[in-house]
Amino acid sequence: MTYDFTPLFRSAIGFDRLATMAGNVANAQALPSYPPYNIEKTGETNYVLTMALAGFRPEDVDVVQEDNTLVVRGSVPENSRDREWLHRGIATRAFERRFVLADHTEIDRADLVNGLLSIAIRQLVPEAARPRRIPVRTEAMPAAPAETVQAA
Repeated sequence: MTYDFTPLFRSAIGFDRLATMAGNVANAQALPSYPPYNIEKTGETNYVLTMALAGFRPEDVDVVQEDNTLVVRGSVPENSRDREWLHRGIATRAFERRFVLADHTEIDRADLVNGLLSIAIRQLVPEAARPRRIPVRTEAMPAAPAETVQAA
């Protein structure tokens, strides 16, 4: 039997904590699918979240980092409300998408170009949390001095 954990990690950026995401299993089917997005790892600690936002302008979109959550909200563009549509195949409905960010994650920038919102994300791993290589030496460690205890 094979288990597909993809829904668990669709909105997680910068870490793979199965335990944190396990609580979302029941809600995985209820996750909204609009607007569609991609998450791409572009470097050791760099990611790009790309969302398809055809018809939205920069002033219609809010990108906010709240602690370890990236929130992207879109409001219906003003220019689309007063039109008479014969056919409307490009969805421009209001939305809110939330993405869980790993600790020490920073949003570098957000650009809306040709209907694609690209958000550059960087994980800043503190020096204390990085792996540290310990050199292995061939010399013996000095012996610890013996402790003397005086009887009263």
